[in-house]
Amino acid sequence: MKRLGVVGHRGYPELPAILRELVGIATELGAELYFERELLDLAGTGTVLEDPAQIDTAVSLGGDGTLLRTARFLDGADVPILGVNLGRLGFLTSCSASEAGNALRSTLRGEVKVDSRMVLHGESICVDESRGRQWRALNEFVMHKGGFARMLSVRVLVDDEMLGVYTADGIVVSSPTGSTAYSLSAGGPLVTPSVDSIILTPVSAHALAIRPIVLPPDVTVTLEATDGPSEVLVTVDGQAGAEFAQGDRLVIRRAQRPVGIVRFPGNSFFERLRVKLGWGGLPARDESKQC
Repeated sequence: MKRLGVVGHRGYPELPAILRELVGIATELGAELYFERELLDLAGTGTVLEDPAQIDTAVSLGGDGTLLRTARFLDGADVPILGVNLGRLGFLTSCSASEAGNALRSTLRGEVKVDSRMVLHGESICVDESRGRQWRALNEFVMHKGGFARMLSVRVLVDDEMLGVYTADGIVVSSPTGSTAYSLSAGGPLVTPSVDSIILTPVSAHALAIRPIVLPPDVTVTLEATDGPSEVLVTVDGQAGAEFAQGDRLVIRRAQRPVGIVRFPGNSFFERLRVKLGWGGLPARDESKQC
């Protein structure tokens, strides 16, 4: 029997209808449902989802943020994610709300492809050399300033070799999946998800010579705030993180276990660039030229 774990964002008005459809299809195909506690009352059935070991497939109902939260819950478990987009962009998701029924049936029947996405592992090391928190990021780690609008100076090392001291509003260290997120907004390159790499992108750098750089996937990147505001923050996938003191280091490397994302025909990386990011031109303009 297939076991589905469902994570969702209650802020979307379509959520109750999608949950009803999901329950109906799961009953039809003999799947067992587990819901995160916040969804159990809306679903009206199922079991509370508390551990990735309970499920074979995760269903994310929301936008990219919900999918990132689902990946964080899985914490490296070998469980693919079917992302149903209830929001606007949904760049990481697998299908739209209108396609959810067919997508779920195909997933339960094993008629889908699963993309393996590289994940980053980050660890904080304090001034006294003690090791602090650890995180997994599907998109990126960002070291940035908090509070007043002051520059942040960050010492950057790659495999213990000094790359330089970046003076900027912050630094984004992203995976290929994260290259279309904050890194892209900060002027970083687009990297196809199949090209495993680590992308280092400064945010509003104070020197024109400082530019984004694409690194091999097996390097270790170390960030250490050396000067700037007293409040230094590290944000993980835009959703979690911690405060850092000057001298504390963030050590980032490739995580051991990737994340699997369900994909369907016609939903390739390049298709999403064209449709969701308007890659190569504006759709309305391009369609008018074809008439």
